[in-house]
Formats: sequence, C-alpha cells, structure tokens
Amino acid sequence: MDRDLEPVLPVLFLSLLTLPFLSPLSLASAQTEAQALLAWKSSLVDPPLSSWNIGGNPCNFTGIQCNRAGRVSVIDLQGLDLNGNIENLNFSALPALTTLNLNRNSLVGSIPSSIGTLSSLFLLDLAHNNFTGSIPSSIGNLTEILSLNLSDNSLNGPIPYQMGNLQKVRHLDLGSNYLENPDSPRFLSLLSLSNLSLYLNSLGPSVPEFIFRCSNLTYLDLSQNNISGEIPVQLASAVKKLEYLNLTVNFFEGQIPKELTNLRQLKDLRLAKNMLEGPIPEELGSMSNLRILELYENPLGGPIPGSFGQLRMVERLDLRNALLNSSIPQELGYCTNLSYLALANNNITGTIPASFSSLTKMREFGLSGTQITGEISPELLVNWTELMSLQLQENELIGTIPHEIGRLSKLTVLYLFANSFHGSIPSEIGDLRNLTELDLSANQLTGPVPSSIGNLAQLTRLSLFGNKLSGNLPLEIGNLTSIVIIDLSENNFEGPFPKTISSLEYVELLYAYTNKFSGELPANLGQHSPLTNVSLSNNTFSGTLPAGICDGGKLVYFTVDSNNVTGPLPQSLKNCSTLVRVRLERNQLSGNLDEALGVYPELVYMDLSDNQFSGKISPDWRKCEKLTYLHMARNRISGEIPTEIGQLTELADLSLSSNILTGEIPKELMEMIRLFKLNLSDNRLSGQIPMEIGQLTNLTNLDLSKNNLTGPIPEEIGKCSKLLSLDLSDNSLNGTIPYQIGNLVSLQSLLDLSQNSFSGRISPDFGKLTALEMLNLSRNNLSGGIPSSFSNMFSLSTADISYNQLEGPLPDISAFKNASAAYLTGNLGLCGQENGLHPCESSSPTLQRNNHRKLAITIAVPIAATLALALLIIGIFCLCRKTQEKSNFAGETNVGSEISIWSSEGKMTYNDIVKATDNFDERYCIGKGGHGSVYRAMLLGGQIVAVKRMHTPENGDLTSQKSFENEIKALTEVRHRNIVKLYGFCRQHGYMYLVYGYMERGSVARVLQEEDEARELGWGKRLHVVGGIAHALAYLHHDCVPPIVHRDVSSNNVLLDTEYEACIADFGTAKLLNPDSSNWTTAAGAYGYMAPELAYTMKVTEKCDVYSFGVVALEILTGRHPGELLTNLSQGQEAILKDALDPRLSPPTGQLAEEIVCTVMLAMSCTRANPDSRPTMRYISQELSARSQTFLSEPLGAIRMSKYL
Repeated sequence: MDRDLEPVLPVLFLSLLTLPFLSPLSLASAQTEAQALLAWKSSLVDPPLSSWNIGGNPCNFTGIQCNRAGRVSVIDLQGLDLNGNIENLNFSALPALTTLNLNRNSLVGSIPSSIGTLSSLFLLDLAHNNFTGSIPSSIGNLTEILSLNLSDNSLNGPIPYQMGNLQKVRHLDLGSNYLENPDSPRFLSLLSLSNLSLYLNSLGPSVPEFIFRCSNLTYLDLSQNNISGEIPVQLASAVKKLEYLNLTVNFFEGQIPKELTNLRQLKDLRLAKNMLEGPIPEELGSMSNLRILELYENPLGGPIPGSFGQLRMVERLDLRNALLNSSIPQELGYCTNLSYLALANNNITGTIPASFSSLTKMREFGLSGTQITGEISPELLVNWTELMSLQLQENELIGTIPHEIGRLSKLTVLYLFANSFHGSIPSEIGDLRNLTELDLSANQLTGPVPSSIGNLAQLTRLSLFGNKLSGNLPLEIGNLTSIVIIDLSENNFEGPFPKTISSLEYVELLYAYTNKFSGELPANLGQHSPLTNVSLSNNTFSGTLPAGICDGGKLVYFTVDSNNVTGPLPQSLKNCSTLVRVRLERNQLSGNLDEALGVYPELVYMDLSDNQFSGKISPDWRKCEKLTYLHMARNRISGEIPTEIGQLTELADLSLSSNILTGEIPKELMEMIRLFKLNLSDNRLSGQIPMEIGQLTNLTNLDLSKNNLTGPIPEEIGKCSKLLSLDLSDNSLNGTIPYQIGNLVSLQSLLDLSQNSFSGRISPDFGKLTALEMLNLSRNNLSGGIPSSFSNMFSLSTADISYNQLEGPLPDISAFKNASAAYLTGNLGLCGQENGLHPCESSSPTLQRNNHRKLAITIAVPIAATLALALLIIGIFCLCRKTQEKSNFAGETNVGSEISIWSSEGKMTYNDIVKATDNFDERYCIGKGGHGSVYRAMLLGGQIVAVKRMHTPENGDLTSQKSFENEIKALTEVRHRNIVKLYGFCRQHGYMYLVYGYMERGSVARVLQEEDEARELGWGKRLHVVGGIAHALAYLHHDCVPPIVHRDVSSNNVLLDTEYEACIADFGTAKLLNPDSSNWTTAAGAYGYMAPELAYTMKVTEKCDVYSFGVVALEILTGRHPGELLTNLSQGQEAILKDALDPRLSPPTGQLAEEIVCTVMLAMSCTRANPDSRPTMRYISQELSARSQTFLSEPLGAIRMSKYL
C-alpha cells in the first residue's frame, strides 16, 4: 500500500460513516458552502466541474463529500488540471472540512493564511502545483492534522516554527520547494511524526535541529539540500527508530560515522553523491536489516569491506564512482538476496569472484570501467537466470563470450564493449529474446554475425563497431523490428548490404563505414524509417543512392564517400532540409547539381568532390547560412560563380577546383572573412584578381592556378598575412610582382607564380619569406639579378626560376646550389660556379662597372686592414679579461668542431653560434630542461635560431657514433610545417649542440600558464594546435623511412609561432625506429606524459608518442595537465566534459562544440592503458581533418568523459 495514503485512511473512513441528514439549519449551511464553492469555481480557468451548478446540492458536486449533518467534509479534486488559485476559496464557510486534496493540478499564487481556520482538517494535500511565497504561520492552527503534503511547489522562506504545534501530524512532506532551515529553538517536538520528507530544498548548511526531537521518526529524507559538514552522530541516538535515511546529494564530508550502526531497524541507507571519505567502515556490515545501501559518487577510496558479506538481507548495493581500490571480496557472494550490484568506475582489480554464482536473485550487475581481468565464468551465467542487465564494458576481460550467455533469458541490456574478447559471437545470443541493447564493440571478435541475431525482436541498439568481424551480414538482421541504432563500422564485413534492413521501421542511426561491403545499396533504404544518421563511407558500394534515403524527413548526417556509387542524387535529398553534414566525395555520381540540390538551412559541411556532377552553382547556396565547408572539386560544373556565394559568412573552406567555371571571380567572395582555404584552380575563370582579396585576412591556402586570369597581382594580397600556400600559376597575369608578396612571412609550403607574364625585377622583400620551402617563378619575363636577400630564405628547398631573363650570381643557399639545370635554364645572364653556369667573372655584364670599384677597393683595403688590426688588439685584450671569468668557454671558440652536421639549408658554423650567444651567456638563455639549456641566437644575417646545449653522455648511451650521425642527418631532412626545423648538430668538448628554428611564442605550456595568452588561445586556435601536433606525429610515424618516434612529446616541446601555428620540437631524445628491431632503449620523456607501459618495460614504440599526444591534447583543451583527471577517471570517478574544459574560455557551442567532443574522444582513446588499443597517429590525423563522424548525441553538459576511455 502507498505510504502516502496511510494517514488518509482514517479520514476516508470517517467520511464514509457520515451520511447526510438535512435539517433546515443544515440546508442553510449547505447553501453557504455551495456559494463558497461556486464563487471559487468562477475564479478558475475553464474548470472541469460541470456538476457544480447554482442551486445544486454541494454534496452532489464532483469531488465533494458531506458528513451526516450534510456539511461538506471532503474536497478531493486531485489530478483535474485546475488552473487558478485558492485565495478566492472562503475557507471560513467550510468549518466541517476534514480533507482538502488538490494534488496534481496547476494552481498558482500563495497559500492564504485563512487556511488556518480549517480547525477540523485531518488531511491537507496541495502537492504538485505551482504555489509560491512562504508557508503561512497560520498553518500551525491545524492542530487536528494527521497528514500535510505541500511538496513539489515553489514555496520559499524558512519553514514556520509554528508547525511545531501540529502535535498529531504523522506525515509531513515539504519536499521539492525552496524552503530554508526553521527557527529550530522555537520549533516544538513532533512526537507523533513518523514520516518527514524535506528533500530538494535549501536547508543547508546544517541539519535542522528540530529533527533530533522527533524521536518516533521512521522515515527521513534530507536529500538535495546543500547540507555540509560531517554527518551528525546525534541522528543515531535521537531517532533510533529510523528505517529509511536519505542524505543523498549534499556536501557531507568526513568519514561515514560508525555510530550509524546503532540504527538497528534501518532498512534503507542512502548517502550517495556527497564528499564522504573512506575507508568504508567495516562496522556497516553489522546492520543486518539493511535492504538498500547506496554510497556511490563519494571519494571514499580504500577497499570494499569483506564484512558486507554479513548483509544477508541486502537487495541493492551501489558503490559506483567511489574511488574504491581493491579486488571484489569473495564474501559478497554470501549476500544471496542481492538483486542490484553496481561497482562501476572504480579501481577494482582481479577477477569476478566464483562465489558470485550463488547470487541467484541478481537482476542488475554493473562492473564497467574497472580493471577487472579474466574470463566470464559460464557457471556465473548459468545461475543468474533472473539477470536483466549485465554491464561489463571498459574492462580488461579476455577469452570468448561463453555460449551459456543464452541462458539469461530475461536479459534486456548486454554491454561488453571495450574489452579484449576474441572468437566469434555465440549463436546462443539469439536466445536472449528480451534483449533491448547489445553492445560488443571495440573488442577483437572475429567471424560472421550469427543469423540467430534475427530472433532479437525487442532489440533497439546493436553496436558491433571496432572488431574484426567478417563475412556477409545475415538477412535475418531485417527481423530486428524494434531496432533504432545499428553500428557495424570498422570491421571486415563484405558482400551486399541486406535488403531487409530497409524494412526496419524505427532505425535512426545506421553506421557501416570502413568495411568491405559491395554491391548496390537497398533501393528502399530510408523509405520506411526515420533515419537521422547514415554513414556508409569507405566501402565499395555501387549502383545508385536509395531514392527515399530522406523520406523520413529527419536525416542529419549522410556520408557515403569513398565508394563507387553512380547516377544522380535522389529527389528526397533535395527536400531534406534537416541535413547538417553530407559527404559524397570520391564516387561516380552525376547529374545536374542546380536541379538536384535544395536549400539546407542547417547544413554545416558538404563535400561533392571527385564525381561527375554537371550543371551550374545555384544562387540558393546563400540560404545555407551555417555552411562552413563546401567542396565541389573535380566535377564538370560550368557557368559562373554566383555572387550570392559571398553571403555565406560562416564559410571557412571553399573548393571549386577542376571544373569548367567561367567568368570573373566575384568580388563578393572576398566578404567571407572567415575563409581560410580558397581553391578555384583548374577552371576557365577570367578577369582580374579582385582587389578586395586583402579582406581575407584569415586565408591560409589560396589556389587560383590554371585559369585565364589577367592583369597584375593586387598589392592588397600582402594583407593576407596568414597565407601558408599561394598558387597563381598558369594564368595570364602580368605587370611586376608586387613587393607586398614579401609581407606574407607565413608562406611555407608553396609560392607558385609560374607560367604567367610577369616582368620587371624580383623584389628584395622576397627575402622576408624565411619559412618558404618551394618557390616557382618559372616561365615569366622577369629580369635583373636575384636579390641578395634570398640568402635569408634558409627553409627554401626548391626554387624554379627557369625561362626568364634573370642575370647575375645565384644566392648562396642550398635551394640554388643544389638546383637541377632544369630549374635554371632559359636565363642567359645567370652565372656561378655550379649548375653548369659560366663563372661570374667572365660573364658578368657589369664587368666595366666593377673596374671602377677596384680603385676604391685598393684605397679602402689598407685603411680597413689598419682598423681591423686595431680592433683585433682591443679584442684580444678583452678576450683575455673575459677568459678569467669564463675559462670554461675560452678554448671552445678556437677549436674546430669534433663533429659537425648541417642540413642543406644550414649556413652557420659553431663559431657563429658562440659569437651570437656571447659564449652561451645566461642573458641569451631562454629555457632549461632535463636535457640541457636553450639559447636564442641571432646570426649575422639576421636569422634567429634556438640552440640547445647538452652534455655529451658519458655512460655509453651514444656508443655508435656513426649511427648517431646518421640519425641526425636524417632528422635534418625532416620537412613538415608542424615540425620545428632542425638545422644541424655539432659536438664540442663535452657538449652537444642542436640548432632549431626559433618560435616566437614559446611553448604551449608557457602560453597556458599565462592568463591573458591562454584566453587569447580560443577554442578554434586550440583545435588547430592539436591538429598540427597530430599531423606532425603522423608524418614522423608513417611518412619517414624509417619511421621516427619522438619519445618526448609534451606541452613544453610543442612551440607556437606568432600565428599560433604549432610545431613539435626537441629531437634531442628521439631515436629512429628500425621496424624489424625490438627497439629496447633508454626510457625517455617527461613525467606525466610518458606512456604507462614504460614503467615496466623500456620498449619504445609509436604508441608511446600516441599516449603523450593524448595527454597534450587534453591539456590544451582543459587548460591544465590532465594527470589528475585521467587518474580520477581510471579510478572510477566520473567527469563531465563541459566541466573539464578550460574555464577561462566560454563554453563552446554549435559546430565548435562538436569538434571539441570529437577531439576529446580521440585524445581519450590515445590514453588507453593498453598500447594495442590506442589508435595510430595517421588515424588521429585523418579524423581531426575530416571529423566525418562528429555529432552531439547529448548536450555538452551531459557528456561523461569515462565513456571515451
């Protein structure tokens, strides 16, 4: 029987005994009562009280009962959705009222003080309404009251102490309001009170003292009240009859009092979600009457007490997220009444005890996110026939899934994902006819999906991704008539997609990407289901797209890229206004785009590249106002670029390359100020480059090559200061190359102005492009000499200046010294000692002018020699004095390098470095670390480098000098925009010197420590930094031969330039990996960033870098080292993603939030304890670039980070 109804029974019994005998006096009273009720009815909004009529007997009104005297004694109008207030109800006209029940309506306003006139009232229930204001003190006049329920309203202020006058009250419920602690000293003892519910109020910071004077309490609920301090031991002595005690969701701290064991009648103890510390008292095991014990989400720590085995009556035990650190005690197997056991997200080790097979009443078992090992015992499954939920995900379980799993006939939830199960999925899984959720993802399962899976007609979720499953999908999958989510991605499935899937009526999410599926997609897919997410990428599907893929009208994500799909786009896609992300690239789709596509107001990402689409670009694209990424490259699209495209103010990446576009480049495109990539190459565009190009200040990549553009390059292009790559080649551009090109100091990968009609001289400002790696000025009409400033372009690896009219000597940098003849041919005036050119002395056209200079030189040389001799004498004198102060450096400047290795760009000597740092004076030191000190050195040519000075190991770590030299040589050839350039190495008298490119902003660690700079490093920049690190490591691991493992990735070794471009640095500890070697070597890396396996093995693999990357990525997003976060998560403590992000920045929203979630998910996967379960850096790099599977299935504030471990 409902506990809330118990106090009401006497009142109802009295009401049934009172049959109306109507005297003239009672008729007059009845008329007064009727008038009061009808007046109240008239104040309500459309009340469903049709029987309440003028002249009617109130005893016949709906919800009204009368006593023997014909007086109204009961008003019971609960659940009628009454709208209005009770201030218009004349309580004084109802003196015989014993019951007033208005529960579950929509009444508002305050509780009138006149309610205190109901002196005969036994029961008052105003719960589940919208009453506001304070509880009137007159409530204390209801001295006959037995049950008072004001819960679930919006009442505020202190609980009136006058309630202490309610000496007969047994049931008092004031929960779910905004009430505060009463004036307890004036609050009388309520000795009749047995049930007191004050949950979800604002009673804190202390427990109301009047409670300790309610000695007959059996039920006490103080949950969610912001109460702090220790749990008062007075509870155990003052209210000894308690059977139910709920202190959940408060701020109680300290240890759980052992005195609680004095509550011998206690059956239900709930202390969850506080700040209680451990260990859990062993004495709690003596509370033999306990049925329910909840201690979850407290930082308890310590072991699970073995004494809990004495709780023979316990049915529910919840210890999840409690930082527990132990194995599971065998004694818990004695709790044979246990039906619910939750131990998830703790640092629990060992195996599931064999004694658990005795727990035959078990219905829900949760042990996810621990470190449990071993296999699932078949005996356990045989005995747990009542089990409804089995959650063992995110552990270290091994072996096969037992065939006995089929014995769990009542099972509804089976989560085994993120373990190390192998073997096949047992066919007995089909015996689980009540199963609603099945997740076996992220294991090592092999073989086909059994056809028996079709028996699971109640299944709503099927997740098998990230295994090694193979074969054809069974046709029986079409029997999953309740299925909502199907995820088959990242397996080895092959063959056709079962047509039966298209008949499933409730499917919303269908993922099958990265498999080997082939054949045509089911023609009816989407016609009978409300699909929201469909990803079928990276397969070999052929045929046409399903015609009704968006017939459900809810499709949000649709990706079928990298298949062999042909034909036009289905009509249903044109009307699919809910689309957010669409990837159709790398197929053979065709058709007229302007007819096939519609308007997508929610669209963020669209890629149609590498197909055979034709038609024109519709002006309606302007209506896709949220679009950030639009690629239509390599199709057959014609016509002009509509000016309306410029209205896409959120667009960041636009590629229309390799089509048949004509006309001019609309100047309106230059209004898309968020654009960072623009590719219009390989079309038939004409006219001039718009002068407004300078407005695109965020542009990093601009490619207008292979068109018919004419006119000069606008000077305004120099304002695009973030450009990394600029390609204007193969056009008909003319005039001089503007010197403003030299302002593009961020240019790195490419500057290509070839195959145009440029004339005039090359501006000396080109020398500012010190980061540029590839330069192509070929096939123009450039004349004059190559500016001497080119000698500053140390990063330049290739330079093609062929077929111009250039003359004079070549710059003394490797790009020209090592250039092939093809890069220099067609310039009759060039001279030099290399490349097959004529010597400059005989071929210089300025020879006559030089003869005049010889006379000046003849006069100047003696004078200069005299001055030099004087300076030399002064220098020797100063040097002798400095020798006394720095004797340890004096000899170094005069001794040749023992070993010296420089990259092809390196143009410096050891003496250059010594001079630039004044013999490594402390004022040039910019950092010190475990491997040495770093100095800032400005060389004579103005180049700034960073020099790392380290002691040469004396313990034999570099036993093979030749091997080490080879490693350094290989590292100097590493070229990547996100890797700090290593110019060279030398060794000198006990020190090693590594010379790197200098990064202006310093390390990520430093930026995160500086409040202002950390705030300037917004979410977009942070994501860009993380992506840069990933790209760099992917290059080292997968594009270098042999692969390179960095071994010391940390936030101190990720450096930032002025534009926040990230570069990884410090190869001082890096080793080259021979893929055929075991690579056992000295452990390296910074504390807090090293992979955990290096604690017990010194085997270094790429997966060590992957772990370090995950830590750095989390550090960048959280703003602090994530060591504590990762430790807490590994020990079972939960963390909400939104709360973990750097609080110095506003929470991300929209697409930015989605990218943050994607990045955190990938970073967390990198920090898995098992190296084999970590992804590769190539996979991480690709996912960060594409984010093809990104979507928010829940709000940012609800995402738990543990599920990504």
